[in-house]
Amino acid sequence: MSLFDLEHRIVLGPFGGLSSVALTASVSEAGGLGSYGLYGYDGPRIRSTIAELRAATSKPFAVNVWLPTGDEAEPDAAQHAVFAQALQPFYEAVGVDVPARPERYLPSLEEQLDAIWDAAPAVLSVVFGVPSPQVVEEAHRRGIRVMGTATTVAEAVALAEGGVDAVVASGAESAGHRVSFLRAAEDSLVGLFSLLPQVVDAVDVPVIAAGGISDRRGVAAAFALGASGVQVGTAFLATAESAATEAHRDAVRATAAEETVLTRAMSGRLARGARNRVVRAIEASGTIAPFPMQNWLTGRFRAAAGERNLGELQSLWMGQSAPLARYATASEAFAELAAGLPG
Repeated sequence: MSLFDLEHRIVLGPFGGLSSVALTASVSEAGGLGSYGLYGYDGPRIRSTIAELRAATSKPFAVNVWLPTGDEAEPDAAQHAVFAQALQPFYEAVGVDVPARPERYLPSLEEQLDAIWDAAPAVLSVVFGVPSPQVVEEAHRRGIRVMGTATTVAEAVALAEGGVDAVVASGAESAGHRVSFLRAAEDSLVGLFSLLPQVVDAVDVPVIAAGGISDRRGVAAAFALGASGVQVGTAFLATAESAATEAHRDAVRATAAEETVLTRAMSGRLARGARNRVVRAIEASGTIAPFPMQNWLTGRFRAAAGERNLGELQSLWMGQSAPLARYATASEAFAELAAGLPG
């Protein structure tokens, strides 16, 4: 099946907090589909970001949003203070004050979508659920394709029945958040080689393989199992064009597959990355705020740690094929991946 009329059926994984205009544009310019993660972005920031992307490339690109699951926590000021104080040593380590409760932890989906509709990117990708019929209808009315992400066959079927134009089958090897939505993430850990052919058999829309793909061998294997495209994150995250810090890029290259961990420590939701000092300490404390509060709270010291290139105090997201991410630039990574595409 065709995939968005791409020259090369390679999709950049959307990084929440680690996307860059340079990397997104580079992948699109090479003939793939660049993606930009809009987690936490309000309307004005979305509009300005998409304007920057359009200035950097005339080719199609995708933007990604997180759908609300209904269990997002809205703690009061007293609860916020308890969880914030538990992280005080990390604030002190980077020289920032313990933060007070914000007016909101995240912008609303409606605000984000309003900005996306105005900008009309080629593709809207979503995680953590099935977009509503109204969202799919409005996207299609504006000429925007819709892409959803599944971690199980049942989720893929729900997305296809919901009218998405393509499904990303995300194996448990993948970096970052496990975007499960029908069952708990811990109960939805299916490896890509098991997940992909089952999803291909179960849905009648193009399926994009994600998880553990970092070179031509992974690409060829995905297509052999029926994929219509591949989505790659970690291999691009380690390149100079990404927004990852040098410490993060170094950690990707130095972390063995068995040394990545699934943890709720940094965001309150299960995600795969390196078990660095801050992850070990938060897990040992037993005090982890629910999402999105934990993500917001750790974000206050993670940002400062990133400015100082302190990898032990950052979220070092990476997949299990991190040791294969050997490319200095996005163009090198893309060329290697494209070599595995079917002729």
